Amino acid sequence: MQSKVLIVGASGLVGTAAAISFAREGWQVIAASRRRPQLLDHANIEFVAMDLQDKDACADACKRLQGITHVVYTAVFELPGLVNGWSDPEQITTNGQMLENLLDAVTVSNRLQHVTLLQGTKAYGAMVGPMRVPARESQPRVQHANFYWLQEDFLRANAKHHNYAFTILRPQMIVGPNHGVVMNLPPVVGVYAALRQAEGLPLAFPGGVDRALEAVDVRLVADSCLWAATHQCAQGETYNLTNGEVFSWRDMWPAIAQTLDVPLGEDESLSVADYIKQREALWQAIVARHNLVPNTLEQIVGESHHYADLCFAYGASAPPPPIFVSTVKIHQAGFTQTYNSEESFCHWLSDLRGRRIIP
Repeated sequence: MQSKVLIVGASGLVGTAAAISFAREGWQVIAASRRRPQLLDHANIEFVAMDLQDKDACADACKRLQGITHVVYTAVFELPGLVNGWSDPEQITTNGQMLENLLDAVTVSNRLQHVTLLQGTKAYGAMVGPMRVPARESQPRVQHANFYWLQEDFLRANAKHHNYAFTILRPQMIVGPNHGVVMNLPPVVGVYAALRQAEGLPLAFPGGVDRALEAVDVRLVADSCLWAATHQCAQGETYNLTNGEVFSWRDMWPAIAQTLDVPLGEDESLSVADYIKQREALWQAIVARHNLVPNTLEQIVGESHHYADLCFAYGASAPPPPIFVSTVKIHQAGFTQTYNSEESFCHWLSDLRGRRIIP
């Protein structure tokens, strides 16, 4: 019997990439999200509209799904402003209920073999205090308000009850092609650069103090979902994911400027979120001048401009505590894919230019 995977949250960064990875390997792929994923329009992938926050609507959508053997759950509910919502009780409860609605519905008429769940490095408590360095999957839970533990505890109990396997993945700063999502930096940087150039200004690094960081290309995350679904050693395990190296924004900034064909400038600390949202009229002039796809700034950046301020350490006078995770565990298990972070970031900027999302 051919394996059939349900990708939940398919219009998002990881969901889109995962659907492409599974389809590439010949899987039957059903992509589920509230809106049709733009980047899957030409792929051999079936789409089903699904509102995970509506229990009855979710159940009705799942009634039409037969033969689902695997689920990759990448959906997330975020409140406006992004960061403040991470500890908000409403956001935590909603995300827990969304996963519960999906798995309660899909297990009614399908015999699941495996579910992959996405978490992130917030699991290690970076938002409430310094992380251990490096953060390892074997370390005890850092007890703080977040929806990861709510989802994970439900998944473990549900998997035991319905006799399926699961894997939890914790990627670090995912980079990819999707615009209008909650946490993806290339569209934000591309818009910021275009606005600066339109105002006759160079591409200044807008952040605060410099620091070393880690990121992960979305193609790596997607392929790790495929690997987890097809390797027994991944069952019941949790894995960190990075490109396999650290980087500095200031060291990467010249390559970004070169990729976008804009002049490089001296550092200029500013809030990217505030800068972008004040310039809608200028952005529309840029869209017209360069014959771009007609998107508003909100349609381009989603909530990712708030994420940019966090990642660039805007307003920080001292380096924030390091956020480094170990990927030894997944490498020793056999998944050894890596990416050059600078090349990854510039690749997706070029992709956005090629699709006329940014000039």
